[in-house]
Amino acid sequence: METGLTAAQVEGRRRLGRTNAVRSQTSRSLASIARANLVTLFNAILLIAVAVVLAVGEPQDAVFGFVMALNAVIGIVSEYRAARTLDSLAILDQPRAAVVRDGSDVTVPVADIVLDDVVHLGLGDQIPVDGTLLEAHGLEVDESLLTGESAPVPHAEGDRVLAGTAVVAGRALLRATEVGEGTYAQSLTRQARRFSLAASEIQQGTDAVLRVISWAILPVVVLMVWSQTRVAGGTDWRHALVLAVAGVVGMIPQGLVLLTSMNFALGSATLARRGVLVQELPAIEVLARVDALCVDKTGTLTTGGVRVRSITGAAGGGAPSPWARDALAHLGAPRDNATSRAIADVLGPPDVPAPGSGREWSVAFSSAHKWAAWGDGRAAWALGAPEIVLDEADPRGRAALERAGSWAGEGLRVVALVRAPAASAPQEARLPGGRVPEALVVLEEELRADAPQALSYFADQGVGVRVISGDNPMTAGTLARAAGLRRGDGGALRICDARTLPEDAGSEAFAVAVESHDVFGRVTPEQKRAMVRALQRRGHTVAMTGDGVNDTLALKDADLGIAMGNGASATKAVAQVVLVGSEFSVLPGVVAEGRRILANMERVSSLFLAKTTYAAVIAVLAAVAGWTYPFLPRHFTYIDAFTIGIPAFVIALGPNTRRYLPGFLRRTLSLAVPAGLALSAAALGAYALAGPGTAAGQTLAALTLITGALWLVSITARPLVPWRAALLAAMAGGAVAGVSIPLTRGFFALEWPEPGQWLVVGALGAAACLAIEVCHRLGGRLRPGRPRRDPSPGPPDG
Repeated sequence: METGLTAAQVEGRRRLGRTNAVRSQTSRSLASIARANLVTLFNAILLIAVAVVLAVGEPQDAVFGFVMALNAVIGIVSEYRAARTLDSLAILDQPRAAVVRDGSDVTVPVADIVLDDVVHLGLGDQIPVDGTLLEAHGLEVDESLLTGESAPVPHAEGDRVLAGTAVVAGRALLRATEVGEGTYAQSLTRQARRFSLAASEIQQGTDAVLRVISWAILPVVVLMVWSQTRVAGGTDWRHALVLAVAGVVGMIPQGLVLLTSMNFALGSATLARRGVLVQELPAIEVLARVDALCVDKTGTLTTGGVRVRSITGAAGGGAPSPWARDALAHLGAPRDNATSRAIADVLGPPDVPAPGSGREWSVAFSSAHKWAAWGDGRAAWALGAPEIVLDEADPRGRAALERAGSWAGEGLRVVALVRAPAASAPQEARLPGGRVPEALVVLEEELRADAPQALSYFADQGVGVRVISGDNPMTAGTLARAAGLRRGDGGALRICDARTLPEDAGSEAFAVAVESHDVFGRVTPEQKRAMVRALQRRGHTVAMTGDGVNDTLALKDADLGIAMGNGASATKAVAQVVLVGSEFSVLPGVVAEGRRILANMERVSSLFLAKTTYAAVIAVLAAVAGWTYPFLPRHFTYIDAFTIGIPAFVIALGPNTRRYLPGFLRRTLSLAVPAGLALSAAALGAYALAGPGTAAGQTLAALTLITGALWLVSITARPLVPWRAALLAAMAGGAVAGVSIPLTRGFFALEWPEPGQWLVVGALGAAACLAIEVCHRLGGRLRPGRPRRDPSPGPPDG
């Protein structure tokens, strides 16, 4: 019997650093967060711009640098606080392992395992260290994260197993030979995530726009420097350089990337407080786009626990024979899966075989063949799914199968015990011939109390939920109905036995079959993965929930993998989202948070991109007309504060329940570009009427731009619930107050307009508002991917 390490040996290895501790995967250091917020292309451009202005201009024109620094500080603080929240949640979700120390079994965090520790391995465990097997009892290991092969690999005593792989059958004792950074555990998990990172439509769209802007900046800089120097006649090149800086600064959507990352970080922190660990920030946006949710019945709709309801003889009722009960006790003794534990809880330990009865053997349960077996030299006993272990060619087998089917129709799980003459373990995990039914074990599962509410939410939101289970299809269907699963059209649930699906998982027939059914039974791990891929080929954004090792491959391939907190370590390792409390009811809240972020970012993105449009257009047209550029850098700081910075931040953090609609970037640009053109026309018109190159012209251009831009804000803020209306009023009031107060007016180089000039601002501002409104309404009809009205029930947001 293994006694393991002593406390002194463990302490000695800890002092030498030979532990399994590695850097937390969810942790982001303050330095990495600071780098992400500071070291960017546009921050570099802005820093150069600040240096130029401070060298040749007035300090007031470098205020945009202070705004940039303030934005970065806000981003760093919010993301660091979010990271701290996620780290604290990750500690609660820290995987643990059973080890032998001082002759006793103790449970320790995986990070506390030391070199030469003796580790217990059981069904569903992710192997935490590299090591050598001291004992192995029917051990099968899923090495797909290493080799890509999904078939379980049997292992025997003396074999070497690697961290990052997972136990799918049997149990074992392992001596750790490599720990910490010397193992595959952390690197494999990072690789799995690197190849399955959640794809954020917001980030992809923003990156596409930023690439275009980065290419456009250099020619605009050259054009601005040349035109402003020419307008100044070469005598005031310093002022010309400051105006060129203004044109470039105006084109950069400073806060868009920051606001996106802040929204993700704050959203993750919000979900963390609800017991949801988001391991990849964009994952919460992906949930907003999900229209197909695949759930594993066990552990998602049910608690994952089962109990024995009854054990009857297979012939027609009554108690099973004593030798059948003893065989069941032997099959339950390993306690390495839910069924064996339930049987062991009822029958207790098995009797010791009689002397001379022959050598015992066993075949551990595997999800691949769906049965376990035991023998003592006189007979072989197999316990598993009735349709697999029962011999339909035998009348007794058919009768037992009919009885099992009737129970399955009531939502109960049934496993059958069969006996066959055999002197040794079956080869290649094949069932022995001549099987005779001996007993039926009826098991019942406990439905999660929160499942009906969550399923009802998804049905109302148009998310197709499919139950994918390894159990009997009728059992899965009955439980799904009891949990409240319903189709969007109100029709009856469509149930499918996965064994009847087309063999070619890549075929169109397979994809059609998956899309046209709601409940699947007898699904193999490979089929789960194929179902996810089939739905993706049919254009769906797929989320997959699961808690077992057999769900790992499907979770990895899904657009979003969601693991239950009480699930296997391997499952949580590849998931982007972990429900720490294993509560299915929190998923609607996760979806709602993703929709809030996506919808609000679409609202405010048009503000940033409209500014980029009008800044570029004004720069080009002013150069073509031979005018002094209308704005100093400080003017853009003033305009941005009231039309982008403050309103975008407030609106982006507000509630929003609008359903996801594809085409984020197209919709944003279809409003931002026409709005930017209208605003540039109005601003240049006011500038021309007041006199190019004058302070009055700059003031009128700025106020006209603010008037039209606030109308764009009102469009993005609709419906104008009281708090948004108050925000708009405050921004308009602040803009007027800025030109009425001498201190701020002087600081921002503005003038108080004459009455006639206010009329110009009002007329051209109103024209810009009208043009923006027309573009918005016309775009609402023609914009791809946008319905005429929000199909979701109730108000779109509030």
